Amino acid sequence: MTAALRYATMLVAGLLLHCCVAGAAAVLPHYAKDRTVGVGSCASSLCHGAVETWKDSPVLQNEYITWSRSDKHARAYSVLLNERSREIVRRLALPQPAHQSDLCLDCHTHNPPPAQRAPGFQVSDGVACEACHGPAGRWLSSHVEPGATHAKNLAVGMYPTDNDVARARLCVSCHIGNAQKMVTHKIMAAGHPRMSFELDTFTQIGPVHFRIDADWRQRKGSWDGVRAWAIGQAVAAQEQLLLLQGARGRDGLFPELVLFDCHSCHHAMNDRRNTAARLGAGPGVVRLNDANLLMLRQIARRVGGDAADFAQQVGRLHKAVATGSDALTQSRVVTTAIESMLPKISAHRFSGEDVRAILLGLIDDGIDGQYADYQGAEQAVMALQSVAEFMGRQKLLRAAALQPVMRRLLDAVAEDEKYRPAIFQQTLRELRTVIETGARP
Repeated sequence: MTAALRYATMLVAGLLLHCCVAGAAAVLPHYAKDRTVGVGSCASSLCHGAVETWKDSPVLQNEYITWSRSDKHARAYSVLLNERSREIVRRLALPQPAHQSDLCLDCHTHNPPPAQRAPGFQVSDGVACEACHGPAGRWLSSHVEPGATHAKNLAVGMYPTDNDVARARLCVSCHIGNAQKMVTHKIMAAGHPRMSFELDTFTQIGPVHFRIDADWRQRKGSWDGVRAWAIGQAVAAQEQLLLLQGARGRDGLFPELVLFDCHSCHHAMNDRRNTAARLGAGPGVVRLNDANLLMLRQIARRVGGDAADFAQQVGRLHKAVATGSDALTQSRVVTTAIESMLPKISAHRFSGEDVRAILLGLIDDGIDGQYADYQGAEQAVMALQSVAEFMGRQKLLRAAALQPVMRRLLDAVAEDEKYRPAIFQQTLRELRTVIETGARP
């Protein structure tokens, strides 16, 4: 390798590391100090409210229409007015109704402090533009001025949603939770649905409201769905472990139970299952939810991390949780390992060999019984979909050939109460056979 090439490689790696660190450090829109102007400032037909996409424009300009018509975030506030929300409030004995309680508003809408709300802001707009792109008080005018750049927009308060780490931390802050807000076991027991999240899948079903073309790449860098999936897994696992380490959500003697495998406890008494058996633990052990950690095992094998050491660290964490030893200390060890893994994932360009190995590795883990619990299987299905679709787009396999068996996998995890590990394992065997025999390009 020439000196110039070595320098260029180091420069690119440094820039990617900077992007990863910047993504981790970005202030979430909910906590930014800028003024929130409201969705009406984006909705003009000459702004982002066009019914049709603009021709010869690097920006679609119909983002508001896409959000208002097709995005569930636009209806997140209205959910707080239904009977289920009223029942949750009654069971929790909250002093205010759901649509006035910060406990609910912090995730079901953009909920800045009153002093930071412009006259046009309405909390009833739900999870609107500024909930993700950041309060627009400083950048609303400047982002359409001649010479405006993405870097300049970020400098005046726009949130870097194009950065996978930053986007993952933003999404995870509601879809899993963080130190400031989360759907606890108590809230779930009152009737709130169980939360789940996977960055690439949720980005695609958002729905996507940007065009990935040469202009987008020039302004914001590359787009890689597998990398987004991998970063999402790392950030979600890290945030879960940070919640485990913190005091938030503790109810008396018990830790925050939402961080553990639901079906360790929630099953019929005559159903003598033991979801911790794959870890060598005996019956009755309430096992930490390790769905994201299972995905990270495969990711670590491809991004230059010590996958065997990471697996051992996770194993020691499970043992510490099961035996009552210092699980918090061991969870910090795993958190540190994930932190060191994130820049490697951000810098990695997933090759055809990488994604094929990840796809088969996820399948083989399932055949080996690693997805005996529902939450692990749910994450595996979303991962398999993301990786398979990426491979299809890259002509690495015929994605259409996988559709029948993928539909059966989706059916297998459609309802957690009806999940049957043996059926899931058999379907994974069928998927592997199809990949080996019928899906080659």
